[in-house]
Amino acid sequence: MHDVTATLFLEQLLNGLQLGTMLFLMASGLTLVFGVMGLINLAHGSFYMVGAYATASVTAATGSFLVGLSAGIVAAAAVGALVELLVIRRLYHRPHLDQVLATFALILVFSEGTRWLFGSSPLWLSPPEMLTGFVTLPGGARYPLYRLVIIAVGVLVAIGLYLLISRTRLGMRIRAGESDREMIGALGVNIARLYTLIFAMGAALAGLAGAMVGALQSVQVGMGEPVLILAFVVIVIGGIGSIKGALFGAILVGVVDTMGRVFLPGFFRNFMSPAEAAGVGSAVAAMLVYILMALILAFKPKGLFAAHG
Repeated sequence: MHDVTATLFLEQLLNGLQLGTMLFLMASGLTLVFGVMGLINLAHGSFYMVGAYATASVTAATGSFLVGLSAGIVAAAAVGALVELLVIRRLYHRPHLDQVLATFALILVFSEGTRWLFGSSPLWLSPPEMLTGFVTLPGGARYPLYRLVIIAVGVLVAIGLYLLISRTRLGMRIRAGESDREMIGALGVNIARLYTLIFAMGAALAGLAGAMVGALQSVQVGMGEPVLILAFVVIVIGGIGSIKGALFGAILVGVVDTMGRVFLPGFFRNFMSPAEAAGVGSAVAAMLVYILMALILAFKPKGLFAAHG
């Protein structure tokens, strides 16, 4: 019995890490955009959907998941750059309420546009054949290789973002843009071009998340909004504008959410009937990440790794 519980715990820990790395891909772009531009972008989940749809459709047309994945990232980045040029650029000096309303309108535009292009039926995307196997875990359980690849991709992206921001000229401009955007403009940096690049980079990260997770679930209209809510929780917990905070917050949210949904009903069965325990456990599990967020903010109002101060 102990071995079964340990194996189940390890499986769910990996599931939590996989969810966490996917949330990190979403939250890192979101926190970059807010940290540098001061923009609240509710349409970020739409780039997740664009990446998934582009990957599914190109993979179906070419038979190559790798080509589809590349197309999903490029499509999300291109759409992000276009949205920044046409809409977002007019919102930087507007109140946050205007930004929320405008980007919420973009959600509706993207949803209806996607439904018009692809129809209401979901698309299906399978991982490449070479990644469809299983890895044997300690204890003998088998875990999908593709989920481990998602975790590895998230780790590589985290390392890449760290190196980009801390070791490159572009990263220096991004850090300067967070601290004093007027000063880097006075030094000759093209702020408009920098903003477009950062926004496209954030959209590409969301597109990558959607492209990879699309192989685990159906690709459908509105798939980005539930993930967006969790991504906002991640950046609030981690600290708005902090990539390090996005990483730690995403892993924390992913593991807590996954573990709660699996183990809380069993915990409540110790002093409730099975039917009551299932209902109460599911309800508490759904609230768990928000309870976690409230507890963290009570002690650290700016998040775990506040970018400013």
